[in-house]
Amino acid sequence: GEEKVAAQQQKWRAELAAFLTTSFAFPDANVVSLDEQSEGSTRATAVNVRRLFGDLRRRLTREDTLMVVLLGHGTFDGADAKFNLVGPDLSAPEWRALVDGLPGRLVVVNTTASSFPFLEELSRAGRVVITATDSAAQRFATVFPEYFTRALADRSSDLDKNGRVSVWEAFRYATA
Repeated sequence: GEEKVAAQQQKWRAELAAFLTTSFAFPDANVVSLDEQSEGSTRATAVNVRRLFGDLRRRLTREDTLMVVLLGHGTFDGADAKFNLVGPDLSAPEWRALVDGLPGRLVVVNTTASSFPFLEELSRAGRVVITATDSAAQRFATVFPEYFTRALADRSSDLDKNGRVSVWEAFRYATA
C-alpha cells in the first residue's frame, strides 16, 4: 500500500504492542509482532505465521488466552477472504486451520477491510472473533484499528467501571 498507510499501520502496531506490555503488563516475549519491514522470523510471511502458530501450539496451555490482532490489508474476491502478507496471503480457511485445536481461549481481532468472512470462518464456541466490517462487500481500508487500540488505552471505554477494559468494551468503544 501507500507509504502513508504503511506508516499509519506501523504506528498502530507499535501502540498496541506498547500498551500490551505496559498497561496490561504482558511480558515482552509474549507480544509478537510480524510486519512487512522486518527481516527473518519477524517478517509477515505465511511461512513465519505458520511457524509462530506451530510454536504457540507447543507452548499454550488450557489456561492461556491467545489474542491475535490482524493489522494491515484484507481482500475478498467474492470467493476467498484473505489477510495480506509479504508473499502469498493466508485465506480465512487457512487461518482457521492454524487456530483450530489450539489449547486455551482465543480472541481474534481482524481490523482489515473485507474482514467479515473471517467472522463466519473462525467463529466457534469458546472463541471471540471481532471483525472491522459487517459485510464482505466492505472492501475499503478501515479506521477500526485506530479506535480499537485507543479503546484499550482509554479508561473511559471501561463501561462497567471495574478498572479494566474487556475486549467487548474495546469493541463497543471502537464501533461507537
